[in-house]
Amino acid sequence: MTTTFKNVIIYTTNVCPYCQQAKRLLTEREIPFEEISLEGNNELRTQLSQENNGWRTVPMIFADKKFIGGYDDLHALLKSQD
Repeated sequence: MTTTFKNVIIYTTNVCPYCQQAKRLLTEREIPFEEISLEGNNELRTQLSQENNGWRTVPMIFADKKFIGGYDDLHALLKSQD
């Protein structure tokens, strides 16, 4: 099953295993996404954290401009749509 998300953005770092899992899950579900690296971009990471209740860990996943959360949140959301 594919979801109705039209615009998914995932903020990642290179060494994050949950980022890899989230990208794999989106790919398996055939959900297109844009990946934005937070490597060396502490200003953007701080801005995203402030805008989303202090969330600091990656991945930071947004769907249709709404903050979803991290990998576990994405996985639960997609599983609930099965």
